[in-house]
Amino acid sequence: MRRWLIPGGIFIVLGAAAALVFLKIGGWLMVQDPAAHADVIIVLSGDLPVRAVQAAELYKAGYADQVWVSPPISPAAELKGMNISFLGEDFYNEKVLLAEGVRPDAIRVMDRPSANTEEEVREISEWLRDNNFHTAIVVTSKPHTRRVRTIWRKLIGSDPRLIVRFAAGDPYDGAHWWRHTHDALDVVREILGLFNAWAGFPLRPSRT
Repeated sequence: MRRWLIPGGIFIVLGAAAALVFLKIGGWLMVQDPAAHADVIIVLSGDLPVRAVQAAELYKAGYADQVWVSPPISPAAELKGMNISFLGEDFYNEKVLLAEGVRPDAIRVMDRPSANTEEEVREISEWLRDNNFHTAIVVTSKPHTRRVRTIWRKLIGSDPRLIVRFAAGDPYDGAHWWRHTHDALDVVREILGLFNAWAGFPLRPSRT
């Protein structure tokens, strides 16, 4: 009987640890830096319109004079070949910014679309350095914030400096992420993305 006490105790401890990780991991993904003045506010692609709405709020609060929009890879070229017009996410993000009170001359859509967050971070850093900017507020969704910070630190470092902020209107529930399909998919995607970043980005995005 006694010979099972130690393995049984280890099993209980490991089970309790796994349960704790399961319960807490959704909230752990959410990080946010204190809002501070920056050279520019950047809207990462995805989750239209809440990211753009949050960027507009930061702009109106005076945290930066410019708002940049990061465009994602889109099927625009393929659809153009079929004589179908495609208005991409960046188009609507720009419209949201305008509707929320951002001046037209304060908005810039970045040139090259990105297939994933790693490409977005590299493109943003190039734009910042080309403009001699040293601080950027990057607005994304709640569960995406930790991965953005991790990738930025791994690829860029401290200059340009990142201030990561999440969209207040994002309905993600980190405390109960397992209750909703969308939240659960967010958690799985972000964890896999973090593993990819920690491993040195062995996985590359497909563009097909």
